Amino acid sequence: NDEFTVGWICALAIELAASEGMLDEIYPARNQPEGDDNVYTLGRIGQHNIVIACLPAGSTGITPAAKGAADMLRSFPSIRFGLMVGIGGGAPSSASKSPDEEDIRLGDVVVSVPDGELGGVIKYDRGKMVAGGQFEHTGMLNMPPAQLRNGVNKLRATYEAQRNGLSRHVTDMIEKTLALREGSNPRFGDLYSHQGWEYDQLFEVSYEHQESAQQPCPYCDTSRLVRRRPRTTTDPVIHHGTIASADMVMRHAATRERLRRQYRILCFEMEAAGLMNDFPCLVIRGICDYSDTHKHKIWQRYAAATAAAYAKDLLSVIP
Repeated sequence: NDEFTVGWICALAIELAASEGMLDEIYPARNQPEGDDNVYTLGRIGQHNIVIACLPAGSTGITPAAKGAADMLRSFPSIRFGLMVGIGGGAPSSASKSPDEEDIRLGDVVVSVPDGELGGVIKYDRGKMVAGGQFEHTGMLNMPPAQLRNGVNKLRATYEAQRNGLSRHVTDMIEKTLALREGSNPRFGDLYSHQGWEYDQLFEVSYEHQESAQQPCPYCDTSRLVRRRPRTTTDPVIHHGTIASADMVMRHAATRERLRRQYRILCFEMEAAGLMNDFPCLVIRGICDYSDTHKHKIWQRYAAATAAAYAKDLLSVIP
């Protein structure tokens, strides 16, 4: 197992499917040490030999992520760095004329990079109550390794001058999956593609979902949508900054907005805090909802694909 130098962790089966689809080559399975419960996919992207593991069904969160990473490092001791790749809930700006870096849309990608005193990931449920009943965050998580941060900056410079490669990678992944896998799901292409701007709806912070058996939001008042500048392309935008992590789903717009303003948070998820101090990694999240009561699942597969596409692009610039 010594030739495998990149560890790639997913939390959900849909994330694993997108990640496997980004591999240039898949290798046969190998025996692994006793006591390692992970089921690995081994493969290659460019010159990098990669080992991918997905968390057990029904076991998302910080503790399962930490155990999965520990088992991976024990079975593959030559891993140089890790990637946590999957979906997350966005924390978009509520202003109608927000700067581009805060104009988060569904399918965009958020990458964990240090921002001020924060190392890229914050465990937002760890802290203390102070005067006035205010919650104050305590404790620090490690920032991603320098090699990954250098790769992020190299991609940022490249994307200043040219279109990013995420849409192309997603299209290639879909075409390859449908062509190579016998009996492939005929809906795979539709499920893992951009879902259409008409289904990307950001409602005002104070307006909660009008419950019904149908999704997404057939009875919600469209006059309560936040007005945002139209995008001229479906290419995902890449955002860099702080990702918030905790053992709970964020589904409350007012709390999302408060934390966004307090810590400049771009995204919420449930696994990264279990990795940062013991598994040197970068967290890459495709945005599948807006962390509010209007949360639904139709964007999850596309968001998983854009996150995996960014990971593939990143590895192309790292020696």
